[in-house]
Amino acid sequence: MVPYEYYVALSGLLMVLGLIGVAIRRNIIALLISTELMLNAVNIAFVAFDMKLGDVGGQVFVFFILTIAAAEAAVGLGLIMAIYRLRKDVDTETLTELKH
Repeated sequence: MVPYEYYVALSGLLMVLGLIGVAIRRNIIALLISTELMLNAVNIAFVAFDMKLGDVGGQVFVFFILTIAAAEAAVGLGLIMAIYRLRKDVDTETLTELKH
């Protein structure tokens, strides 16, 4: 059986990769994917600590996080489609209308 420390290390690595993706990427779709990666990193950490403690509370949180992630993806993709229809581009640098 794999020790839970490996799962926590994997979770930390995925979180860092997601943060780098959010900080560097300019495409909205890539930002959504990076956000999903960070949410999955949190899910892995919850399950790892749940495995260590022998409790099911972490799995309940994972269920709620997956539900929120699915809703976020649906709403985010809908917004991306609407922005693309309006602007023909999904680059975050060109979307400055909401700043003022």
